[in-house]
Amino acid sequence: MNADKVVEVPLVSTRQRPAKPPLYMKLGNFALGGLAGMTAVSILLPLDMIKVRIQISSECGERIRNPFVIARRLYNNEGGLRAFYRGIDSALLRQAIFTSLRLGIFTNLGEIVKRYRKRKTLTLYEKVICSLTAGGIAAFIDTPLDLSLVRMQADRTLPAELQRKYRNVVHALTSVIKEEGIVKLWKGAPPTVCRAMAANLAMLTTYEEAKERLTARLGKQSYISLLSGVIAGVTSATVSLPFDNIKTKIQKMKARPGEPSPYKGVFDCLVKTCVREGPSRLWVGLATYYVRVAPQATITLVVYDILKNALKKLNS
Repeated sequence: MNADKVVEVPLVSTRQRPAKPPLYMKLGNFALGGLAGMTAVSILLPLDMIKVRIQISSECGERIRNPFVIARRLYNNEGGLRAFYRGIDSALLRQAIFTSLRLGIFTNLGEIVKRYRKRKTLTLYEKVICSLTAGGIAAFIDTPLDLSLVRMQADRTLPAELQRKYRNVVHALTSVIKEEGIVKLWKGAPPTVCRAMAANLAMLTTYEEAKERLTARLGKQSYISLLSGVIAGVTSATVSLPFDNIKTKIQKMKARPGEPSPYKGVFDCLVKTCVREGPSRLWVGLATYYVRVAPQATITLVVYDILKNALKKLNS
């Protein structure tokens, strides 16, 4: 009798590519990201106004760092509650663009990587790359709106003859183009992009990593998204504040007639801040920044998760 023949079966990967999401899901990730960001900024814009004023007061050599004192000054001297929402149109438009881009790009890029790698999750390295890419692209596109918001918030701190008196975001953008040239809309772009990449890395990578690890340890619990958001928000605030400080100073500066600009660029601003104010002043207003950035990151990420899950249920 002939020995039984051994039939060789070619090895085939048992890993299946995740299903490709439909186009409306991809576009939905952008829209839901913008909606989540606009929700957060509508709640927390007054804290951002106080944060900007603390940074500027440090630059001017004032010793007042108390956010409650700054808030009282704003309320008493600049029009009551309306003062805290100066630049709200720019802030909302910025979130509609910036947050929609950074969350949409991160989510869709992550889905592409997972399909290519035939996995349901991203590695830490892949999360880092996706978050840096999303933050850099979104920040560069959004820089003109960020410039408008900072100038509108800081305008009352300038001498009367140097105040720009922008009426709204459209007036701010058109005034910059008319008076300074279209390229100046991207004034402060390098620190803005660096800040966004650092913040995105700290926020999105930390959030996804914390959520995965907490879920593995505690199981699927309703509070995990909130707890992960808090961890991500604190990390993001600590990492990004020095970049935010430099960005604010560069974007709001305005030279007096016949005098040079206070700062020649990012590095010059960094050096002068460290020399004049001390390196620790890069983190000036950290407490207020925590209170402003950590809740915004938490609200944005949790709302985004809720909206994404609702969209997935509609698709299933």
